[in-house]
Amino acid sequence: MVAGLLLGGFYAAVSLGVSLIFGLLDIANIAQPAFVILGSYAAYVMNSSFGLDPILTGLLFTPVFYFLGAVVYRLYYGSFERRGDESLRGLVFFFGVLFIIEVSLSLTYGVDYRLVDAAYIGKSIDLGGVGIAFRLLVPCLVGLAMTLALHLFLSRTFYGRAVMAVSQDRLALRLMGADPVQIKTIAFGVGIAAASLAGALLITIAPVVPSTDRDYIGRMFAITVLGGMGSVAGTLVAAVILGVAESLMATFFGPSWSLAVAFGILLVALAVRPAGLFGR
Repeated sequence: MVAGLLLGGFYAAVSLGVSLIFGLLDIANIAQPAFVILGSYAAYVMNSSFGLDPILTGLLFTPVFYFLGAVVYRLYYGSFERRGDESLRGLVFFFGVLFIIEVSLSLTYGVDYRLVDAAYIGKSIDLGGVGIAFRLLVPCLVGLAMTLALHLFLSRTFYGRAVMAVSQDRLALRLMGADPVQIKTIAFGVGIAAASLAGALLITIAPVVPSTDRDYIGRMFAITVLGGMGSVAGTLVAAVILGVAESLMATFFGPSWSLAVAFGILLVALAVRPAGLFGR
């Protein structure tokens, strides 16, 4: 149960980008997991070459990923969204981005598992007779901090409120003097920047290969839909639910069943409450 709660904090960090891009901007960015793995490999390279802490690397690379996200959205907007072709063709575009990132990483680093080294990896703390591994505790705490930061950005800043507005009333946003395309570029960039840090957290927990992104597509979208489209608080709650459910499933039925939990929760959420737990 404790491991599931800690895993939930990490899942929240991984899903924040999808919650922002898909939940608020209504852009089905299925390439988000590939950007997370790209963040993992950035942490691996900096850790193996210079000994930098993986989480510090994730923070340092957030501006790079933000710029990358802004470029990707501008390409997507110019090629599809501006012409109204963002549904099926836009989905194919992001599938292509995912494929390019995965193949590029495979050709560059091979398909061997890559891991990092840090002072807190391999250590644990005993709380009331329960051993808590730092490799889970640290990503959980960072994930909670990321969730709080995104919540404050959306609720307390002009650009954050503009992002909320662009998902509800673009005309009203124009009347406020803001450019919807610029706002969506910023929001998309922030979502991809979150992948940098999420990827660093992922490789802190377990080794990765380029194809690891496939394990997280279902999880990310299940959490976003279950929590409620665009709800940051809902993303956190749904991530904890999924983390606990996967932990229990792995304990009683084996780890091979844990991946099926995300898709099961997604189907149940769509059937019972399509708007999600905190959906408007």
